[in-house]
Amino acid sequence: MLKREEIQIRDPYVLVHDGMYYLYGTTDKNCWSDKGTGFDSYRSSDLENWEGPFTAFRPDKDFWGDRHFWAPEVYYYEGKFYMFASFKSAEHCRATQVLVSDAPDGEFRLHSEKPLTPEGWECLDGTLWIEDGEPWMVFCHEWIQVIDGEMWAVRLKKDLSGTIGDPVLLFKSSQAPWTVGAKQRVNGEDCLAYVTDGPNLYRTEDGGLLMLWSCGGKKGYAIGMAKSSNGRIDGDWTHLDKLLFEENGGHGMIFTALDGKKYVALHKPNKTPNERPCFFEVAERAGILELNV
Repeated sequence: MLKREEIQIRDPYVLVHDGMYYLYGTTDKNCWSDKGTGFDSYRSSDLENWEGPFTAFRPDKDFWGDRHFWAPEVYYYEGKFYMFASFKSAEHCRATQVLVSDAPDGEFRLHSEKPLTPEGWECLDGTLWIEDGEPWMVFCHEWIQVIDGEMWAVRLKKDLSGTIGDPVLLFKSSQAPWTVGAKQRVNGEDCLAYVTDGPNLYRTEDGGLLMLWSCGGKKGYAIGMAKSSNGRIDGDWTHLDKLLFEENGGHGMIFTALDGKKYVALHKPNKTPNERPCFFEVAERAGILELNV
């Protein structure tokens, strides 16, 4: 049994299922290296004491990705457990692919034949959203390719095996009032790069639609919120001035605990190998999420 603070993990994602919590995330000890291992998972009844690690995914020798195994998210959908996760190799752009398992703490196998993000795009952090019974994936188009990171959405087939139609641009990172660009050198030129990272969608009590997402802010890695004008994926997205979490922690997602309270899961601090899963209670007030402190 491990205490929460003993688990090194980035991009934590919590699935609540059958009276238990299941924790997934970027679990390679050095997730920035050129050789990835896979994903592990953990199981808990109280969010503090965790069983595991359990093997969640190990690639076979023919899998196209060999590094940067990042940000797995697991959903119970149509009777099975589906994992959306990002991978990369020297020959292939970073991309999100779907895996499947019969159990939340079992081993996941490939479900989609190929990644669901556009070929030739550097992408990450695909997240599932069901709207009017139709599955969508929201994902990030990386700054390393477009400099000003972008948030996109694409419709998925009912069985999550592929996409339907062209992706739709939702917004660019620099459109938010709180994001801070980082000095980078791209294609031989100095520029300010803006990250888009970790989207997570949340339906408010009044039917509105919020998106949590991360970027660098004035105090470091942070979680901001955007709101859809019509409560749907295809609405116009406006960015709130108020941050949900503003200093040295991010890649957040909202889950409802077994006691009915809502929490944001995030990793903090944002530095390998010190990152740990953190859970903060949140409250919804006037259609906006706030830390309940």
